Amino acid sequence: VLICANTAGKELWRRTIAEGNKIIRKDEGNWASPSPATDGQHVWAFFGNGDLVCYTRAGKLVWKTNTQELYGEFDHWHGMASSPLLVDDKLVVMCVQIKNSYVVALDKLTSKELWKHSRETDADHESKQSYASPVLYENGATRLLLIHGGDYTTAHSLKDGKEVWRCGSLNPKSDYNRFLRFVASPTSEPGLVVVPSAKNHPVLGIDPSGKGVLDGTQHVSWRLERGTSDVPTPTLASGLVYNLRENGVLICIDAKGGEKIYERRIHRTRQRASPVLADGKLYVASRDGDVFVIKEGREFEILAKNTMGEEITATPAIAGGRVYVRTWEALYAIETPRKAASGD
Repeated sequence: VLICANTAGKELWRRTIAEGNKIIRKDEGNWASPSPATDGQHVWAFFGNGDLVCYTRAGKLVWKTNTQELYGEFDHWHGMASSPLLVDDKLVVMCVQIKNSYVVALDKLTSKELWKHSRETDADHESKQSYASPVLYENGATRLLLIHGGDYTTAHSLKDGKEVWRCGSLNPKSDYNRFLRFVASPTSEPGLVVVPSAKNHPVLGIDPSGKGVLDGTQHVSWRLERGTSDVPTPTLASGLVYNLRENGVLICIDAKGGEKIYERRIHRTRQRASPVLADGKLYVASRDGDVFVIKEGREFEILAKNTMGEEITATPAIAGGRVYVRTWEALYAIETPRKAASGD
């Protein structure tokens, strides 16, 4: 089901895309795990059964297709969770799995295939699978599509999907882990791509200006051997990387050199949502329903703790001066109260 509401919280329309569901690992996911994308005029939604749809803002169906019917069945052990990426006239979908991994770009208004790239890897067993989402890297005129999974991060041309570079070393063959599937996605700023792995393995800082295989070259700017997030995607701002582990520990890393600045525990429950930055503050929503507000910067400080009383696995969204928090029960819009005008 896809639901559209206005900024006052009033439901404008809802559409049933398909019937049926698959619960993943009791309560860790389902067929609605991927997040929608929008350009303000249209909305695109992707589901774990392969259904991919485009609606207008008014709720009119533009097109519907199914990627499993087009490109073959998903074989992820824990279901499809990758969110589509909207870039210019393209909607990019990645499917990194045990067999038949690919990245495909569709025309956002017609669903016509613009290009498709087979994603090759020498990963083994569960490590072939990825639950990460495609990411856009931008630095002036340079724009790359980042695909994360199967032991590698790869950069691709937006024009035709061809691979520009790849970086591995996240799961060394000398001490190989066959179960190191990736869930968290890379994050970036001009001149830097931060690459997480999984299960407390390495996190890398990459200079994305290279070509070919970047392992062992100067383009691997730094490497932190332990401390990657497992599910939450890192966030990056003002020269700092915030890496939130699945056990509630926040690690702050210097983005230039990779030095660990601090490692502090925020809570002791499961962490699934990614941290988000806004207005000099880091927002962290824990699985058991507490939303923490952390001061941005090199000194760790919890500014506030807000108990929602409902479980949270979705990452908060920031828009229009508000923080939107989706719990298992409801969608909340939170903002600072407006000051009364003089004389009111």
